[in-house]
Amino acid sequence: MQQMPNGRSRRVAIIGLDSVPPELMFAKLLDSLPNIKRLYDTGIHGDLETCDPPITIPAWMVMMTGKNPGKLGIYGFRHRKGHAYADGYIVNSTSVKEKTVWEILGAHGKRSVVLGVPPSYPPKTVQGAESVSCFLTPSPDREFTSPAALKPEIISAAGGKYVFDVTFRTDNRDTLKEQLFDMTRRRFDVAEHLARSRPWDFFMMHEIGFDRLHHAFWKFFDPSHPKYTKGTPYEHIDEEYYRMVDERIGRMLEIFGEDCLTFVLSDHGSKGMQGAFCVNQWLAEQGYLKFKVQPSKVTDIEKTEIDWGKTRAWGWGGYYARIFFNVKGREQNGVIEPGELQAEKAELARRIMGITDDKGRVMKNSVLEPLELYGIAVGDKPDLMVYFDDLNWRSAGTVGHDSNYLFENDTGPDDSVHSKKGIFLMADPKADLGGRELKGARIADMAPTLLELYGIDKGELGADVIGAPLKLWREGK
Repeated sequence: MQQMPNGRSRRVAIIGLDSVPPELMFAKLLDSLPNIKRLYDTGIHGDLETCDPPITIPAWMVMMTGKNPGKLGIYGFRHRKGHAYADGYIVNSTSVKEKTVWEILGAHGKRSVVLGVPPSYPPKTVQGAESVSCFLTPSPDREFTSPAALKPEIISAAGGKYVFDVTFRTDNRDTLKEQLFDMTRRRFDVAEHLARSRPWDFFMMHEIGFDRLHHAFWKFFDPSHPKYTKGTPYEHIDEEYYRMVDERIGRMLEIFGEDCLTFVLSDHGSKGMQGAFCVNQWLAEQGYLKFKVQPSKVTDIEKTEIDWGKTRAWGWGGYYARIFFNVKGREQNGVIEPGELQAEKAELARRIMGITDDKGRVMKNSVLEPLELYGIAVGDKPDLMVYFDDLNWRSAGTVGHDSNYLFENDTGPDDSVHSKKGIFLMADPKADLGGRELKGARIADMAPTLLELYGIDKGELGADVIGAPLKLWREGK
């Protein structure tokens, strides 16, 4: 087990920035971010590979449990309820059954502050931890802290109003910009208050604002975006927002002090959206999905009249497509014999791999089967997971479009999609680590790495840990 320099009594802090790609923070904007650049130059940096699927939920829990989404049983925000055709639910904190880092630290007498790490609504009571729930919180009128008595203190520290999220799929970008910056300032106000006022061994905060920035404004600041719009008031909004957060990170570093190791991490990256592929329209063309009444206008798939007695497969939209088969004895009106399911999967996968884009180029698609991908796949999993063109195209689940190729998101304005590489930064105020690049780091490696820093064996995370402790210091350091 590697040794933390200067003993193991030191504190550890994580500043979690949702959806930040190395292409922005480490390349385009680094020289305009003095605090991040200092961490980059004197610490350790690198890409941080995310999980499949590369989505906020489950990615942060993969990071904090060391388990893959199949073990967690979390495959995105929204899940199909059992084998129902239309019923679904949104994942929340009760969906997480595996131990998190702060739960294990609490059992060892360590104290934690956890701010907004998703999914954390409703708030859980954890030994040794004080927490504030995440952007899934429906309203500040709900209980959103643990202990509950912390709530008025959080509201006061946030200037009278704590903001969990913003509505980012909107054409009113002036208002969105104002709300986005305001939300993030309030979050850091609360983070500063908690970091100063609480005794803690482990501190972790999460900021969702980067994800919202990228989805709402990417086409305005990236000339390579297919819908790039030049000369708008948002042309440099990426630099404005990143610099604002960089200044707040500098303030957090001062509060953390010399005895704190600090990580700056993102759960996945982002990139410009090339388009959206209408997966259900394509499935209908291929004969898998049958309608009683053909949709005459753009319609959510769950609001159409599907002939389930003749339908073999259908899909969901999102940053990736979830494909479900209609299996006898499993679905209410199943048509596929259970013994034929694997052959059906293989044939549909073959067809998906031949899909072309709007210019006739074969897309770089990926078709993943959860059990094969994860080794274990519990919970309400899809039958197949599909990435269109290396995630450059998202999946459009709606039907009734004139074409299978859309160049706007079908559920509201959205300029970006997710990518597989996030960011990793670590700095030790007591040791110049020389700006070394760390290669091969994965988000699942973070939980065992953190435990090792406290002298706790990763085995306490339980079985099926896929992560391994990262080697943060060279031999002799």
